[in-house]
Amino acid sequence: MDFAAARINMVEGQVRTGDVTDLRLLAVMRELPRERFAPPDQAGLAYADLDLPLAVARPPPGGPSASAPRAMLRGRTLAKLIQAAEIEPADRVLDVGSGTGYGAAVLAGLAAEVVALEEDSGLAAFAAGALGQCGIRNAALVTRPLASGWPAAAPYAVIVLEGATEIVPRSLFGQLASGGRLVCIEGRGPSARAMVYRAADGGVSGRPVFDAAAPLLPGFAAAREFVF
Repeated sequence: MDFAAARINMVEGQVRTGDVTDLRLLAVMRELPRERFAPPDQAGLAYADLDLPLAVARPPPGGPSASAPRAMLRGRTLAKLIQAAEIEPADRVLDVGSGTGYGAAVLAGLAAEVVALEEDSGLAAFAAGALGQCGIRNAALVTRPLASGWPAAAPYAVIVLEGATEIVPRSLFGQLASGGRLVCIEGRGPSARAMVYRAADGGVSGRPVFDAAAPLLPGFAAAREFVF
């Protein structure tokens, strides 16, 4: 497969046509080999217009469940989220649910520093290898529950959730710097939409930016109500 041609086709046919106009972002996506972040048996689908399913490790006995399906977000959705975050070259970014590391790699091409947070040990190990193969040195991997964020490196100018949340991600608001932005896909099904939350004046306000859908991230499910 001609991955270089497929990469250009993804950017021109999926990303740019999705109203992504950030020239820095487009340049990074044109150069970054997305296939290296796909499972080897799915490399041929790396540039397809779909959320690429990712296998997760079996959770340890008594540990948190890793049964929720995970995916590498389709290029268009990821690009639109990142564009909405308005990343500056000096920013520190927290990438929540980094999976195999592609999103963290894109962010590393735009920001000064990226913390790639992933709770699945198998995905984190794969991401470390892929980031290393691509020569990316400004993305640090952290393995811990996603909903906790990574307070040790806070505050962040930007927090990106690489998946859906059924709840407003308030657990992460305290890790935003003043003026910081959190972008996520909120909700599931036809009503899901991408949101931008901005910290200012001691509070956080949000607004919808586009309709989108993505697999649910672990730790971001709404509490289930009992029906009698």
